[in-house]
Amino acid sequence: MIQTVLFDLDGTILDTNELIIQSFLHTFEGVTAEPLTRHHIIPNMGRPLVEQMVFFSGREEVEDLVAKYRHFNLTRHDELVKEFPKVRETLARLHAAGIRMGVVTSKIRKTTEMGLKLTGIYDYFGSIVTVEDVEKAKPDPEGIRKALQELGADPATAVMVGDSHYDIEAAHNAGLPSVAVAWSLKGMEYLQGYSPTHIIHDIEQLLGIIGLEEKQV
Repeated sequence: MIQTVLFDLDGTILDTNELIIQSFLHTFEGVTAEPLTRHHIIPNMGRPLVEQMVFFSGREEVEDLVAKYRHFNLTRHDELVKEFPKVRETLARLHAAGIRMGVVTSKIRKTTEMGLKLTGIYDYFGSIVTVEDVEKAKPDPEGIRKALQELGADPATAVMVGDSHYDIEAAHNAGLPSVAVAWSLKGMEYLQGYSPTHIIHDIEQLLGIIGLEEKQV
């Protein structure tokens, strides 16, 4: 039976999709020769912010773009962030069953904690590993291993839940089964291309995967 569940944050348990997209559109307005669009942004969601800024701008020095993005992102955060349906109830069920939980994310700690506290789920997590806590972001397994260590968890009874190939590959690289979420903006075909161990269409399905009664929330 699974005893530890690690979650990606954006696009997995927190619906930050519109905030991220709007932040990028604002940041790159008038910056690139061709306008940045949702079509460009969505496939790259899940990468560390600085990497995305370098990729989209073609520049090596992107401190100004990062600052512009984060100012907009912080200003509009509480307006545009919410948890996905049934996340709070499912986390409560996992917590009540004694399941250890952690977050492994490629965003900074400040906005990670802002989102978790805003949605009332911060206290469920015994470990929160952000991009600032590792040398190598996902798909490197460093973040997963750090979270497991902080939780005192056995990798043999852990699983990683996420919405992108960064999460699926990080789980594989850490030797963990992966659970991909079908509400990912990237789509089912994209997720299936990376062969996750499981794909769920509803967060409550996670309860069945780890050995709890799926209907009892």
